[in-house]
Amino acid sequence: MSDTQVPPWAALIREVPDFPSPGVVFRDIAPLLADADALAAMLSALAAPWRAAGIEAVAGTESRGFILGAALARELGAGFVPLRKPGKLPGPLLEEAYALEYGSDRLQMQAAALPPGTRVLLVDDVLATGGTLAAAARLIGRQGAMLAGAAVLIELAGLRGRERWPASVPLRALLRH
Repeated sequence: MSDTQVPPWAALIREVPDFPSPGVVFRDIAPLLADADALAAMLSALAAPWRAAGIEAVAGTESRGFILGAALARELGAGFVPLRKPGKLPGPLLEEAYALEYGSDRLQMQAAALPPGTRVLLVDDVLATGGTLAAAARLIGRQGAMLAGAAVLIELAGLRGRERWPASVPLRALLRH
């Protein structure tokens, strides 16, 4: 969606300054998730570009990417694969480290979560510096799966995370700030 076509449900996303650390503006999607009609409208918009893309699995990053990813998988008739922080999944595991705008972390995925060739859509709530999405894309690639694209609810364009994403792979954001 363009900046001139802000959907009504976007007003439910709250900005929380200095969370989780000073200088960071957290996008709180809990009010959006709590409103059944708004949630349905947002999920329909998030799914729209991918309905004819042959998506077989949706991979969602911890933690809000789980919420959006699992619901989006249902919308697309696909399975869901969680990409988790360390210590949350039984092994064997694949792992990727990444940098955040306020620190660093790691993502893990079960080593047999995606059969080779599976068409995967990667989902997260916010694209900021791009570290999380880039690490998730590397994990999906290491499985031998085919990354069909990525969908995010919010892109923080000023943090230039899109620059870390391969130009040949579609990346769709519903809102850009």
